[in-house]
Amino acid sequence: MTPLVGTIDDLCINTIRTLSIDAVEKAASGHPGMPMGAAAMAYVLWTRHLRYDPADPAWINRDRFVLSAGHGSMLLYSLLFLTGYGLTLDDLKQFRRWGSRTPGHPERGLTTGVEVTTGPLGQGFANAVGMAITERWLAATFNRPGQAIVDHQTYVIVSDGDLMEGIASEAASLAGELHLGRLIVLYDANRITLSATANITFSEDVGARFAAYGWRVQEVDGMDVAAVDAALTAARGDEHRPSLIVARTHIGFGSPHKHDTFAAHGEPLGKDEVRLTKRAYGWPEDAEFRVPEEVQREFANVRVRGAALRSAWQQGMDAYRAAQGDLADAFDRAMAGELVPGWDARLPAFTAADGDMATRDAGSRVIAALAESVPNLVGGSADLDPSTRTMMKGKGDFQSADVPHEGQTPPTQGMAGGVWGYAGRNIHFGIREHAMTAMLTGMAHHGGVIPFGATFLTFSDYMRPSIRLAALSAAHVIYVWTHDSIALGEDGPTHQPVEQLPSLRAIPNLLLLRPADANETVEAWRIAMRHTAGPVGLALTRQKIPVLDRTTLAAAAGTARGAYVLIDADQGMPPELILIATGSEVSLALAAHRQLSREGVRSRVVSMPSWELFEAQPVEYRHSVLPPAVGARVSVEAGSPFGWERYVGPTGAIIGVDHFGASGPGPVVMAHYGFTVEHLVATAKRVLAR
Repeated sequence: MTPLVGTIDDLCINTIRTLSIDAVEKAASGHPGMPMGAAAMAYVLWTRHLRYDPADPAWINRDRFVLSAGHGSMLLYSLLFLTGYGLTLDDLKQFRRWGSRTPGHPERGLTTGVEVTTGPLGQGFANAVGMAITERWLAATFNRPGQAIVDHQTYVIVSDGDLMEGIASEAASLAGELHLGRLIVLYDANRITLSATANITFSEDVGARFAAYGWRVQEVDGMDVAAVDAALTAARGDEHRPSLIVARTHIGFGSPHKHDTFAAHGEPLGKDEVRLTKRAYGWPEDAEFRVPEEVQREFANVRVRGAALRSAWQQGMDAYRAAQGDLADAFDRAMAGELVPGWDARLPAFTAADGDMATRDAGSRVIAALAESVPNLVGGSADLDPSTRTMMKGKGDFQSADVPHEGQTPPTQGMAGGVWGYAGRNIHFGIREHAMTAMLTGMAHHGGVIPFGATFLTFSDYMRPSIRLAALSAAHVIYVWTHDSIALGEDGPTHQPVEQLPSLRAIPNLLLLRPADANETVEAWRIAMRHTAGPVGLALTRQKIPVLDRTTLAAAAGTARGAYVLIDADQGMPPELILIATGSEVSLALAAHRQLSREGVRSRVVSMPSWELFEAQPVEYRHSVLPPAVGARVSVEAGSPFGWERYVGPTGAIIGVDHFGASGPGPVVMAHYGFTVEHLVATAKRVLAR
């Protein structure tokens, strides 16, 4: 094979390739083939188009870059090292090792320069759509004529596998509908998957599919620096369509025996093949982690360019601040993730006189208040606004001004009113729960907005992979899940959640709250707005439930501690029985408490809206709520009993649902499944008799 070294471009590209090869070889684990094939187009992007300054990785107006094909992480780590993001050669040598800054797949918060955590294919693509949405919203909200403080691009490198996953199709469809012209995707079309050539499972015309979504599509030789450069330039010039650049590349490029084969995908090349590949590159065969001086100088130029770009932007920002003081303050606050002082002053307070109220309706009133006091609260639902009650009235729909075209006028049906265009705060995600959830993560990680998304609790199953990554990467996202139990009724078992509550509680770093009434719902939203260390899920009722009388019961502020004593045994006597409940079943527990009290049984009712918050409390507090000496306990929750053993102990009882629901009126279904005062009282007495 003819040596491939020639121009400075070739030298830089081969440095990226060999660093990736050497790191994978040293780790004896990883994916060398993708970096070898995609190095050329990544080099062009990072040296000629991507706007960033490694000296200020958090620069607000930097272009965002997402490596959706996270298995090719060494491509990104090599670029971060060469461009000066703080990674060292030692970091590259510790690839995939315990405690290293170069884990097997990119992880946000661990490695400077990594925007989102990627790995599961398609996720990064959908994250990037969320980032592009946020850029457009911020630009429409804060830019003023001649003062564009937000005007960056979102770039993605995706693989065949990314575009096979359904989440990418969902996200791409919406991106086309929204005309996200600042979203540019480089498709590493190497036609190889982990176990085979792609044509066995993926022979479709990807470009035609994306063109049908409304994307600008270009096809180029991904190994040709000039061709990639021209394609990126053309993509940047189209403000009205997202761009897909189908770049034909070669996995394992330069490897004599693994070039264009799946053998280069998921394992090291092997010592002998590494030597042969370096020989093909015209590279010293025994050199490891080699970075020629010419390459160092070339990438130093990138840093100079980045510093100049950021400096120019900062001058514009300074002028903006002088001319738009209030807007600049609001922008700074939004990008810092800070809430306006007094943001919660308008939150509603409810009394028993308000009558029975579904917690989804209480949540709607909270959202209405927050929409006025938190100007960067942005979100929507998976086509379920009338049911989830999450529309922010008067705050407009997030839509491209291009939508009403060919003589059409803006639609009047379904509009939130007040705003038309990208400044609208209601996002219509369509029936796309999985992509919606991943987009919310991208929005959160972009910064500048507090995103929320809504659907029915049972459909959180469609969201789960994206919820997991949001939790893993500590994204401040709020999920609103309504129709939270079998009590929703006639829609039947397909819509009635059973196993969802315990399965969501099993996700590390996901904070789940199931409020007992309207006032706990207010507190749950207050917690969700303040909890920035990960995603928060709110499980809300469809059916009306009592607004608890807080003149005789503990204040709803106890919600912040995860569990609290709602009412205790009469006359200050210690309880002999504890009833623990969540959500709509708290009212049931209170009714049982009253009946037991009339029969001389000293019971305590504990409202436990959040296991996670309760477990975070000091042991002294937890024991004050659930005294170890009181072994007679009954939990009641209209969901799977799984996990409640930790709170009721070996002598307690659990009232739950251990099989799927049924179609019928909600009260009838609840009664048939044992959620009645009579059954709870009888269960409590059996526990006491043990």
